[in-house]
Formats: sequence, structure tokens, C-alpha cells
Amino acid sequence: MGYGAVQKMRKALMSVLFVCCGFTATAEPVVIAALGDSLTQGYGLPEQDGFVPQLDQWLKDQGTDVQLINAGVSGDTTAGGAARVDWTLTPDVDGMIVALGGNDLLRGIDPAVSRANLQTIVKTARAADVEVLLIGMQAPGNYGADYKQAFDAMYPELAQEFQMLFAESFFEGLQSNGDPSAVRPFMQSDGIHPNKAGVALIVEALGPSVLELVEASSAQD
Repeated sequence: MGYGAVQKMRKALMSVLFVCCGFTATAEPVVIAALGDSLTQGYGLPEQDGFVPQLDQWLKDQGTDVQLINAGVSGDTTAGGAARVDWTLTPDVDGMIVALGGNDLLRGIDPAVSRANLQTIVKTARAADVEVLLIGMQAPGNYGADYKQAFDAMYPELAQEFQMLFAESFFEGLQSNGDPSAVRPFMQSDGIHPNKAGVALIVEALGPSVLELVEASSAQD
């Protein structure tokens, strides 16, 4: 029996036990796993200033009963995410944020390969009855127009293919309106990872999409 089938059976059996045995169900928080790379993991920041802790606090400030799991691994590619998604999706996980692709860009990986890895991740989540929020990313122009078009398009196309929640860009909250200097105060010295203030802006922009994921995941219970 596959992992997804086991998880579905577990949820179904728990529902039957509550109904048949007259248990009084205590509301449990919705559990969301954030599958990503160093941007999710919180590279270069104290733990409490990283993406997942700041997002967790933002959600709680909205009155949401949620538990976030930081499944970000620094340096991870979409292939790494596909390799570890099975054990990330423990039976308690109700929903998953997928924010991968930045390291594929840094390595110049063929977008077709990245797309196939993301498909594997989403299909695994679907088999486990777990809702997904896919967060996109955009390629720089130095890889050429064809590469950029293929990379940028894979996220919205996958979201449409699987009819899942989608946020266009991880860096939506740091849009510079064409002025790169406007972003510098919100980045660490490497120019790649956001600082605490930058993470706060990212969380504020992505928060509503994560709220949608929480609501959709709660409806699955």
C-alpha cells in the first residue's frame, strides 16, 4: 500500500472512531509544511527572524490556528525537494507550501527537468491528500530569452494543470518598480537572501495566499 493511501486510511479511520465511539473532538491546528531552500530555511538570520517563524506569527496575528513546519534546506534544488517530499509529508501534515527553483537557476538546470521535479512533488502531495500552495520565481535575463520564458512559465502552467493555489513570486513583497537600489535595504550582504525587514515584507505579501492554503487544508480534515 502506498504512503498516500496509508495517510488517507488513517484520516478516515480517525473520523470513524470519533463518530462511532462518541469521542469529543478537540480542534487541532492545521499543519502546514514549508518545502523550500535557503529562502524558506532562513539562511543568515537568527531562527526567529526567518521566513517560517515570521509567517507563523503573521498567521497567528490573523487569528489562525496553524502549525508551520520548516522544511527548508539551504542549497536544495527541485530535485532535492522531490527526493525528500515523501518523508516531509508526515500523517499530520494537512497542507504544503512549495517554494523551490532558485538553486536550479543558479546551476542553470534545464527548466524541463525542474518542471518534472515540481510535478513529482505535487503528485506526491495529491496522493497524500495534501493541499499545495506553489510559489513561483522568475529567471534573470542572462540565461537567454528561451530559458527565461520556459522557467517563468512552468509555475503558472503547473498551477493550472493541477488546479492548485499559486503565488506568482516569492519576492512579490520586494518589487522594486525597476529600481534595484530600492531593494538593497531589505537584503543581506550577499544580495540574494532577504534580511529580517525583507522577510517581513515577503510574509506580508504572501500571507493572504497562505491563509487560503490553511482554509483549503482545514476543509480536507
